[in-house]
Amino acid sequence: MGNPLQLKSLNHISLMCRSVEKSIDFYQNVLGFFPIRRPSSFDFNGAWLFNHGIGIHLLQTEDPEGMPKIGHINPKDNHISFQCESIGAVENKLKEMKIEYVKSRVEEGGIYVDQLFFHDPDGSMIEICNCDNIPVVPLSNDTVWSCSRFNCNIQNSQHQIQHITPIKQQDIPMNSYVQ
Repeated sequence: MGNPLQLKSLNHISLMCRSVEKSIDFYQNVLGFFPIRRPSSFDFNGAWLFNHGIGIHLLQTEDPEGMPKIGHINPKDNHISFQCESIGAVENKLKEMKIEYVKSRVEEGGIYVDQLFFHDPDGSMIEICNCDNIPVVPLSNDTVWSCSRFNCNIQNSQHQIQHITPIKQQDIPMNSYVQ
């Protein structure tokens, strides 16, 4: 398949919101994003945030009443997923913050992935998981990838996937986050 568009990584996602201020508060105080400068030439209300290797661009809707109503939490809905260090710690923090969530567990070949789903202030679904527990196995060949938060290591599928020691964020030079 290759990489016909020569993509490098996910840069950002854009989300429409009823209130940029409420969304900034949520993404900062719940998910740990921080505001970054956005181009001054924009003539509409919004904010840019960054962390975890991606950006979130918040766009103030011109019709807050026209946005979809926030429904029940459905893990099968569109969502943004973040990996975490400890699903138990995340669950405790969500309880402490009084954020409603749904818990799920996926099993594949004796490997378990725990998931927590909840909404942002506008109903966009957020997933927190320990998804790096499960190998990424492309359907096109027998290569197996074991992915962590900071790298993917290609391994031959005939060898057992061994635990990869995660890189600590403080060990990564700050200039590696900016291109």
